[in-house]
Amino acid sequence: MVNLLQHLLIKSAKQYPDKNAIVYHDEKITYKDLDLVTSKLAATLLENGVQRGDRIGVYINKSIPSIISILGILKACGVYVPLDPNAPLKRLAYIIENAGMKCLLTSTRKGDNVQQMFPEKNPLDMVLLTDDFKKLEADLSVKVIPWEEILKRGDASFPDNLSIETDLAYILYTSGSTGTPKGVMISHYTSLSFINWSYHEFEIRPEDRVSSHAPLHFDLSIFDIFTSLQAGATIFLVPEEYSIFPRRLIKFIQDNKITVWYSVPSILMHMMVHGNMKNNSFLDLRLILFAGEVFPVKYLRELMSIIPHAGYYNLYGPTETNVCTYYKVDQLEPERIKPVPIGKACSNTDVFALDGNKNIVTEVGKEGELYVRGSCVAQGYWCDLEKTESYFIKNFLNPEFDEKLYRTGDIVTLDEKGNYNLIGRKDHMIKSRGYRIELGEIEAALYAHQGVKEAVAVAVPDEFITNKIKAFVVPKNSDSLTKIEIEKHLSELIPHYMMPEMIEFCKSLPKTSTGKIDRKAMTTN
Repeated sequence: MVNLLQHLLIKSAKQYPDKNAIVYHDEKITYKDLDLVTSKLAATLLENGVQRGDRIGVYINKSIPSIISILGILKACGVYVPLDPNAPLKRLAYIIENAGMKCLLTSTRKGDNVQQMFPEKNPLDMVLLTDDFKKLEADLSVKVIPWEEILKRGDASFPDNLSIETDLAYILYTSGSTGTPKGVMISHYTSLSFINWSYHEFEIRPEDRVSSHAPLHFDLSIFDIFTSLQAGATIFLVPEEYSIFPRRLIKFIQDNKITVWYSVPSILMHMMVHGNMKNNSFLDLRLILFAGEVFPVKYLRELMSIIPHAGYYNLYGPTETNVCTYYKVDQLEPERIKPVPIGKACSNTDVFALDGNKNIVTEVGKEGELYVRGSCVAQGYWCDLEKTESYFIKNFLNPEFDEKLYRTGDIVTLDEKGNYNLIGRKDHMIKSRGYRIELGEIEAALYAHQGVKEAVAVAVPDEFITNKIKAFVVPKNSDSLTKIEIEKHLSELIPHYMMPEMIEFCKSLPKTSTGKIDRKAMTTN
C-alpha cells in the first residue's frame, strides 16, 4: 500500500526496474538503481543517529544527487527541507537554525559555505557530501560523511515502518511578511492527496517524459518528482542555467521529447518572446500546466496557437495547500483581456469564498476571500503557533467537528459556470483617493497593449491620497513606447482613478528564485 512518499519509488522500481527514472544532461539513473542508492543513503543516515521527524537540509543545486537526497531522507523517516542553493547565506543560516537541523546533505562546492554561515558555532552535527569531487576546504568541526562511503555499502536494508502518513514529509520555506522565511509543514498524507489527484486528473503514464523546471524549494517541484514516480514516468531535470536562455529551454523540450511541462507563466512567456517558438515544433508536448502567477491572456492565446494540440491547465494554490483549484483552458475569446479563471476545487478538496460578514459567496460577481478545507491543507508553520492560528483556523461553519480551514488571503468572484476568478490578494488591494483598487486589474490592462512585454503596478504611499500608483513597463522593443501612448491605452480600459501617476520603462523586471515577478524589489528600489 502506498501511504508514504517513498513508497511511490519502491512501487515503480518493482514495476519498471530498468526504466530511466531521472535524466540530467547526459546522466541517467534507472528506477532499480535509484531505489538501491536511496536505500543505502537511508541506512547511512539511520546508522548515524537520524530519527523519525528529524529535519534534514538539502543544499544542492538541482541534479540527480538532489533527488537521491530527498528520497533517501524520506526512507530514513526524516523530513526534508530544501534550501535555495542561490539564496544569501544569512537566510540559509536562519532556516537551518529555525528548523533545528542537525544534518545537512550538500555538495563539496556548497559545503564550504557552511563555515561562512556559522563562523562561530555550527549547530549541525553531521554533513553528508553527495559527490566525490574533492574534500571540503573548510573545517566544519562536525562529522563529514563522503559519498563514497554510502556507495560502497553492501547492506541497504532499513526498517520500513518508522513513519506513518500523518508524519511530516517536508518543510518548504517561503517569504514571510515580517521579512523572515516561514516554514510550511507538509505531511505524507497531505502531499499524497495532491499527487494522487494530479496523477489521475492528468493521466500521467509510464511513457511520459516530465520536465522538472521548478527549484526544489518551490511547491511546483512536488508534481515533477512525485507524480512522475507514481506513474513510473521519466523525470527530465531542467538545468538551472537554461532559464535565462529561452532557446536552450526550447531545445531541451524538443531534444528530450518532453510530453508534460509545468512551470510559472513567466518561463513560458520568456520562451515566446525571446525564443522564437513559432518556428519550432512541439509534437510530443501533450500537456502544459502553469501556476504560481497570472498568465497574461495575450501570451496564453499566442502559446495556444503555437502548440494547439496540447492540453492547457491553470493550477492555483498557495504552498499551504499546493494545488486546490484548477481550470482547463479550452478556448479564449479574441476580445478577452482578463486572466482565465482559477476554476473549481480539485477532488477531495473544498473551496469557498466568504464575504466581509463571513457568509459564503453564492452570487455571481460578488467578491469574497477564498478558504480551503480538506486533506490538501498543510499542518501549519514550523515553530510559529501564532501565525499558524491566524491562517489555519477552526472551521466555524461546522463547530461540532474539529477541522481546520486555510485562509488564503486571495479575493475571488464566482462566474456563471461556478468557476472562481482570482481578483487579487488582500495585500495587493490598495486605497487611493478613497477608491478601492486592485493592482492586478491595472496590470491586465497594461498587458493588453501589444507593445508591452512585461508590466507590474505597485503602490507608493502618499500622505495626501493614501497611495499613488506606479507602473513598471518592459516594452517589446526598446524606445518603442511612450508614457503618453500608455496613458491613452489605459484610459480606454480602466477608470481615471486607477490611472498610474508614474510610469517607468525598464529593460526587465526582477524575478524571485521561483521565477515570479519580485514585487517586493519593485517597491523597495
